[in-house]
Amino acid sequence: MSARGSTAALGAVVGHYTDRTGVTGCTVVLCTDGAVGGVAVRGGAPCTRETDIFRPAAGVDPRRVHGVILSGGSVFGLAACDGVVRYLSERRIGLHTGQAWIPIIGAAGLYDLAVGDPQARPDAAAGYAACVDARAARVAEGSVGAGTGATVGKALGMEHCMKGGLGIATVALARDIAVRAIVAVNAFGEIVEPNGRILAGVRTRGRIRPIDTLLDLGSHGPPPLTNTTIGVVVTNASLTREEANELASTAHDGLARTIRPVHTRADGDTLFVLATGRTSHAALPMLDVMALQHAASRAVAAAVVRAVRRATALAGIPACA
Repeated sequence: MSARGSTAALGAVVGHYTDRTGVTGCTVVLCTDGAVGGVAVRGGAPCTRETDIFRPAAGVDPRRVHGVILSGGSVFGLAACDGVVRYLSERRIGLHTGQAWIPIIGAAGLYDLAVGDPQARPDAAAGYAACVDARAARVAEGSVGAGTGATVGKALGMEHCMKGGLGIATVALARDIAVRAIVAVNAFGEIVEPNGRILAGVRTRGRIRPIDTLLDLGSHGPPPLTNTTIGVVVTNASLTREEANELASTAHDGLARTIRPVHTRADGDTLFVLATGRTSHAALPMLDVMALQHAASRAVAAAVVRAVRRATALAGIPACA
């Protein structure tokens, strides 16, 4: 497994807009040559845009998805998608209708308004700036982009939480196939390593409080609907739209391995898939599809761990490092 590396072979570029004063930002993943898209939304508090266009029944050519933007700012931050659309349309990237170029872009937002300046929200200019910043290699992680104001471990309220962030991880398979996960972690629950050790979660006096969030929930009232973990899984495999949606669903297993609890009614966990088909194989046999699904969940799990490990303290909220 590689944590970093280039996305050039995958057919995607990644860019950030980071506002460290307002403590928010956005991250864009662009596939300018088009990709087959998929999406899976879990939990009870999602914040999304254009997810229906990624589903199997959508009428748009399934190879014509051009990217996804992940944003802070809750529903206000979805405005960053407008900047991505403008950036691509100016470059004649999108579905050509005869009158205009229509980029197909998905979006998901996370709630970071309780951190930093609640009036600082990614807008169209922020989304455009993230596109200008987009690159295939050496993409920053931690408290950047959509992970700038992300937090985790909120069972006892914001005064006891720790920093989340944005992480990236890649898993390579046989037949020159690879999968890369870009994940912004803003979970209600704590983040755990594969061995079960808590990396970041509920804290007391600057330290992680050694509690099991699930067992402690009942004594603290209903949780706020201000959490979500959002991400994009990019692969160079050739997939149908049905397979891309199935891959998005199984990729959520990576969240279940590293976030405790996950997919709660207070979270709106959303994962997109972009399958660029950059390999020479027209289609994958069933065993290879199963291997890809396992690799996607591994990449997501590793990206979640990297998100909190690479995060830095902001707005008085400590990080695990």
